[in-house]
Amino acid sequence: MPNDDAGGAPPPQGWQSELDELRLRDHYAKEMGGTEKVDRQHREGRLTIRERVGRLVDPGSFSEVGTLTGRAEYDAAGNLVGMTPSNRVTGRAKIDGRPVIVSGDDFTVRGGSADATIPEKTVIGERMANELRLPIIRIIEGSGGGGSVKTIETTGRANLPGGLGGSSMRYKYLADNLGLVPVVALGLGSVAGLGAAQVSASHYSLMTKKTSAMFVAGPPVVARIGDKQALSKQELGGWEIQCAAGAVDDAVDSEEEAFERARRFLSYLPSSCYEVAPRGPRVDPPGRREDWLFRAIPRDRNQPYKMRPIIEALVDRGSFFEMGRHFGRPVITGFARLDGLPVGIMAGDPFHVSGAWTADACSKVIRFVDLAETFHMPIVHLVDCPGFMIGVEAERAATIRLGVRAMAAINQTTVPWCSIIIRNVFGVAGAAHVPAGRFSMRYAWLSAWWGSLPLEGGIEAAYRAEIDAAEDPKAKLAEIEVRLNALRSPFRTAETFAVEEIIDPRDTRRLLCDFANLAEPLRTPGPRTFGMRP
Repeated sequence: MPNDDAGGAPPPQGWQSELDELRLRDHYAKEMGGTEKVDRQHREGRLTIRERVGRLVDPGSFSEVGTLTGRAEYDAAGNLVGMTPSNRVTGRAKIDGRPVIVSGDDFTVRGGSADATIPEKTVIGERMANELRLPIIRIIEGSGGGGSVKTIETTGRANLPGGLGGSSMRYKYLADNLGLVPVVALGLGSVAGLGAAQVSASHYSLMTKKTSAMFVAGPPVVARIGDKQALSKQELGGWEIQCAAGAVDDAVDSEEEAFERARRFLSYLPSSCYEVAPRGPRVDPPGRREDWLFRAIPRDRNQPYKMRPIIEALVDRGSFFEMGRHFGRPVITGFARLDGLPVGIMAGDPFHVSGAWTADACSKVIRFVDLAETFHMPIVHLVDCPGFMIGVEAERAATIRLGVRAMAAINQTTVPWCSIIIRNVFGVAGAAHVPAGRFSMRYAWLSAWWGSLPLEGGIEAAYRAEIDAAEDPKAKLAEIEVRLNALRSPFRTAETFAVEEIIDPRDTRRLLCDFANLAEPLRTPGPRTFGMRP
């Protein structure tokens, strides 16, 4: 029998009417923008936000926050007769058994624009990630709640960007979370304004090739107040433009592939900077030797070779996860595992301007080493760098300024570092192959070749008087070149302990696994003295 002292007898039917209303409101939320809008989403080759969340996270693990948020409609008697849900879906979930935060746009409700958004739903997702110290995956399609001309009419005022109000906290979290938790952003449709900022303010971002485009402002705005060109979405901000520019890291063929790559990216990282990444399975023998590595580097120093197969041969089989392949192409960056331990991989790519560091490549290096430093990931650098890119275009791009910024970023790292000198190390850029002023492991292959600057061009400058005075200047130039090259043998450098070890390339994997195991206990959890910037 109920206890009257506890507040009186319950209603005869309990709370059935309230439960019925809860279920009705939940029904409206799950309908999103309605059948017609959902069908259009599917016809255009895109999933709905709820389908995306369901396919991204572990089955049954999504726990939504703010399901009932939206704009309700009532009849004259105050009864609920309809509801337009907020076009932001947010909640907690699990990926591979690990807790994460997921927050995404519902394009079926006013195309993700601000007049259908309740900004606090965006903020709560970022805040949960920040204060629970959990990775966040943003699924962006629309403006991300950043702006809509129609909002002026629906609110009765113009919005002051960054003004007072709780929604301005999203800008703080966009910056703060980069130094605290892994942030993944998936641009899976038209992405503009703040939505574009949310994609770029991440550690790893993706677009779908056929169904997404990203821009600061869309084609109608560009045609009216931008450069006044009539452009399609793809011409303005398709994946080829954004990936080549470095605004987005990668592009994939399908949403399913985007979800798989997001899951894989997170598998290399801890949940926050207050942890270190777990060790994966140890399924590849550290002592595995690949005989073809002995012949991998051509004797002709002007002949390029493929660096990616070398990376694949050195790391645990199938573990290399490349990021940013279409940007800063003289440098390859990504994650891998060595004896199960996650490491960052940075490598020169001689197929692109011989691996010279361009302005774009320097920007790529900065962002990558900041990412590794933020999450305590040891770095392996496979070095082939003939120096900074030279020429008038390189000067116009301020390559030297970005280059010294890259050097500073490398020198500021505290994570363990191992460099394998594959071929070229020249000039100021070459000096950045290891952090300055602290211990790093370093090995040189038999093909290694280094100097303050390449002899080509340098001999003519240094020996100009001697060459000009010779009866046969070309013969004198060749004579000097032969004489100097004899002194540039890496073994001459090793004689004076100016390089620690020269190795058989086939021994490299064993030494790298040794490095990873020595580095494991040195990974130090906690925030760094500076936060990563996009």
